[in-house]
Amino acid sequence: MKRMFMVMGLFVLLFTAARAQEKKFGMYAVGFYNQENLFDTIHDEGKNDFEYLPDGAMKWNGMKYFAKLKNMATVLSEMGTDKLPNVGASVIGVSEVENSRVMQDLVEQPPLKARGMKFVHIEGPDRRGVDCALIYNPRFFTPEKSFLQPYIYEAKDSAYHTRGFLTVQGKLAGDDVAFIVCHWPSRAAVSYYRERAGKQVRMLKDSISKANPGMKIIVMGDMNDDPFSPSMAKALGAKREMKDVGESDLYNPWWNVLTKEGRGTLMYDGKWNLFDQIVMTPNLLNLDGKKDYSTLKFFKHEIFSRNYLFQTEGRYKGNTKRTHAGGVWLNGYSDHLPVVVYLVKEMK
Repeated sequence: MKRMFMVMGLFVLLFTAARAQEKKFGMYAVGFYNQENLFDTIHDEGKNDFEYLPDGAMKWNGMKYFAKLKNMATVLSEMGTDKLPNVGASVIGVSEVENSRVMQDLVEQPPLKARGMKFVHIEGPDRRGVDCALIYNPRFFTPEKSFLQPYIYEAKDSAYHTRGFLTVQGKLAGDDVAFIVCHWPSRAAVSYYRERAGKQVRMLKDSISKANPGMKIIVMGDMNDDPFSPSMAKALGAKREMKDVGESDLYNPWWNVLTKEGRGTLMYDGKWNLFDQIVMTPNLLNLDGKKDYSTLKFFKHEIFSRNYLFQTEGRYKGNTKRTHAGGVWLNGYSDHLPVVVYLVKEMK
């Protein structure tokens, strides 16, 4: 009998020790989504937004505007729900939004309002009037500092104005995190101008790291280039494999998604590109086989996809379902698909 009690006592001791070793983890989704011309119906002085006015080429009226808001809010609210069904994304960068009015209207849409989503927007110099913004859930992310770093042209290009780099620093899951939201020069411009963007964002990232070496930095946006393009791979220094990420580099998990899996975020002439990317500094990675989640670490990434985001018939079957095609209103979404990364941190 004494031996039986000893065995039982050992079992209880081992069971208690095992329970003590259990760890709990928090997961946080970070996304990016190009809104494809989220304009209101009011002219902004000094901006070339005439196409998106009631008497403009798109005949952009209140009915179309509010349909667009509803569609965008549906996608934004579902981003991150594949792994966080009741929570969704904590932070989402967006591009091609006209102003703070449309952002306010966007977060007032029921699925975003239900989560108390807020936003950061700073008016930029883009001639069409499209900017970047950051949407966030204040339950998980607390902004502390934000600014718009301008895109700097050379003197000979001083008459041009394009989107700057929206930078928002704050606390995510208690960690210092900076988000740099980008919309680099379009494909109408040669690669050189996107390479300049890559170099400037790298300098911005380095200056933030120098001021706070512990800051985790996430660069996201519509880069108008693929992961292997010079602007991303060389100018920004976003590496294909974790093992190649140096102290001043970033990791780009999307490179293999495009080149090995053949998947992308927008289609042109029947071929996928992956212009929408989220890349990160090495302090967000578990390098050298480590499994340390005492601070935020990268866990998974995905191209967010739903059947309703695609054309289901006609000449462009399989393409993304846009708001307009050939000047015809489709009541669609965007020419881009969203992207999401998941971050994990041990809960103390």
